[in-house]
Amino acid sequence: MRCPFCGNIDTQVKDSRPAEDHVSIRRRRFCVACGGRFTTYERVQLRDLVVIKSNGKREDFDRDKLERSIRIALQKRPVEHERMEQMISGIVRRLESLGETDINSNKIGEIVMEALARIDTVAYVRFASVYKNFQAADDFDKFVSELRPPDTDDKA
Repeated sequence: MRCPFCGNIDTQVKDSRPAEDHVSIRRRRFCVACGGRFTTYERVQLRDLVVIKSNGKREDFDRDKLERSIRIALQKRPVEHERMEQMISGIVRRLESLGETDINSNKIGEIVMEALARIDTVAYVRFASVYKNFQAADDFDKFVSELRPPDTDDKA
């Protein structure tokens, strides 16, 4: 592992332990050249995924990009960091277990929306507004009205 301080490729692992999410390993490393200390994380990756965008462009799946978009949707919401990490790990495992290496971005968006809907409705609507490209307030109103249960009050 290359040292982020001096660029030396000779670093040593000083300590390894499971990370808080229990799906990755946290490693404390030491650079023998400059004495710098830094932390790395190691995750299991079942297969290399490729995202097929709506315009046909292909790009490697980026877990960090997924995490950033979910973090934005959950910003200032009462969801613990550990819960968010578990959700992201679950999404990635689900994508890897689909059996395909090429995955449409639409499929990823739908899976993320399902996961957010179970955790936080506001985050779900935030993510959907970007994913579904809402253009006007009416788009929000229509989407939110579909979330509400039908009116069952008998006012006769």
